[in-house]
Amino acid sequence: MSGVNDFAFKIGTVNGTGSASANALLMQAIFRMGIPVTGKNIFPSNIQGLPTWYEIRVSRDGYTGRPPLIDLIVALNPSTLKQDIATVRPGGYVLYDSSWPLDAKLTRPDVTLLDVPLGAMCREAFTRDRDRTLLRNIAYAGALAALLQIDIAVIEGIIAEKFGRKKALLDANHRAVHLGYDYARKHFSCPLPFHCAPMDATGDSILMDGNTACALGAVYAGATVGAWYPITPSTSLMDAFKEFCQEFRVDPETGLNRYCIIQAEDELSAAGMVIGAGWMGARSFTCTSGPGVSLMQEFLGLAYYAEIPGVFINVQRTGPATGMPTRTQQGDLLSMAFASHGDTKHIILFPANPAESFALTVAAFDSSERFQTPVFVAIDLDIGMNDWMIPRLTWDDGYRPDRGKVLDAVALEQMPKFFRYVDADGDGVAARSLPGVNGKGAYFVRGSGHDKFGAYTEDSTAYREVVDRIARKFETAARALPAPIIQRQDGADVGIVCVGSPDAPVREAVDRLREQGIIADVMRIRAFPFAPEVTEFLGRYETVFVVEQNRDAQLRALLTIETGVPRDRMTPVLDYAGQPVTAGTVVAAITAQLAGRSA
Repeated sequence: MSGVNDFAFKIGTVNGTGSASANALLMQAIFRMGIPVTGKNIFPSNIQGLPTWYEIRVSRDGYTGRPPLIDLIVALNPSTLKQDIATVRPGGYVLYDSSWPLDAKLTRPDVTLLDVPLGAMCREAFTRDRDRTLLRNIAYAGALAALLQIDIAVIEGIIAEKFGRKKALLDANHRAVHLGYDYARKHFSCPLPFHCAPMDATGDSILMDGNTACALGAVYAGATVGAWYPITPSTSLMDAFKEFCQEFRVDPETGLNRYCIIQAEDELSAAGMVIGAGWMGARSFTCTSGPGVSLMQEFLGLAYYAEIPGVFINVQRTGPATGMPTRTQQGDLLSMAFASHGDTKHIILFPANPAESFALTVAAFDSSERFQTPVFVAIDLDIGMNDWMIPRLTWDDGYRPDRGKVLDAVALEQMPKFFRYVDADGDGVAARSLPGVNGKGAYFVRGSGHDKFGAYTEDSTAYREVVDRIARKFETAARALPAPIIQRQDGADVGIVCVGSPDAPVREAVDRLREQGIIADVMRIRAFPFAPEVTEFLGRYETVFVVEQNRDAQLRALLTIETGVPRDRMTPVLDYAGQPVTAGTVVAAITAQLAGRSA
């Protein structure tokens, strides 16, 4: 039941009308009141004119999944009024702009209408058309502040921070927020039954999106080269990397940039630049989405076989083809795992939130150099572009990049002869050299058949020796990559498996299932190739559910391929319509399956 610090509200507007600033204002204000809060942006892929929504979930228990119910909607888009009003739970509220009459057919007897003349108030208060449009958003933020008991002083403080040096904008925003706030206080019973009350649950947290977190992780890890072709929803990641580099990668004495960011002509070229820089010894990466991964396949295969490091951050979106660029999905699992032709396999790291996006991006650069291979960081639009509350990131003075087996000039000079693909340690990883370090470290980079000495060959035995060693390298990697996170409960007889962003709704679902007497353990996989613990977990339970956001149960297929666990022993829970999965979806699917089996 919704109540104090436990509710969700939604704003329905038109894309391109400036509502993002008002939504961010509300999020920040609730967060600064010490209340756990998250936001989900649902927006179209065109520039402006189509419907857009923003969902804000307030959860005293810290749940970060998409809200199961909407308690209040701000319905400001005439084209979606019917849809928006239908979204609200029975007993909920609809705030609408009463500057224009509401069609009686749209009303519901089980919801309360809150009529606020936002447009009329702004037309009267402001003279410029642009101000009247943009500040209507700030006015609804003010009305919500009164209705939901969001501290108006906190809101005023945020406005002052943003517009403190621009008096005209500062005054206009203050005036707009009070238009809505004062009107709601005068005409409605404030606050509503569900509302905010100060807590102390955000002091060690920050609000951040995953794209920014990945970019910061790349800087922290020592990346100096970024090559990419713009694509939704990953473009803001490289934009953030550029901003961080401009702050931290400029030589203070000479003013010269100590980084290189290149917008390539296409994704294939970007991938080539990444592996070229990786071969030279730079930590390099690209960010893309599913269509970009498709175009990068040739260079991914070259880097796998020639054993060159590079990080590929895939912010997954809905496919296939162009699909829905501004909707979220996990449809690239198989394409990342086996990208390119022939027997290829790639390391994938699966962050579940922006905090792990930071940490696992750092791990990706270390793993890429340690195992001399491309490494994917697989997030999705929900993680990449939405606002999450995460623990405050910390700086570790003890962190040193793991460059792996890189021979310096002294080591090369002491060797009788250097052979690029000889495995001296038996772990599948051969030592490499960097160009220009020492003449004895020279070798040909071959994407064609080569033997362990780096020489061209079409000899079957020599070829198999190299590719079998590479396979052995991935067996080593499986034991060294981030281990799965396993959450156990006494008496559990059901197992749930997931990767990435479904982690939050799955953990919430586990709490709700327990209330129904269903005890479940959860394993969130963080890396591919899979660690031995993955196979062990799958074998513990008679019933295993695999939660993922794609139509074809790709994670389940990958588990079957890699672990040998029969496909039919794992039941898929699939949600692939483009919206973040909810705990309710997981609970409904699992309870229905279990009820059917017991019938």
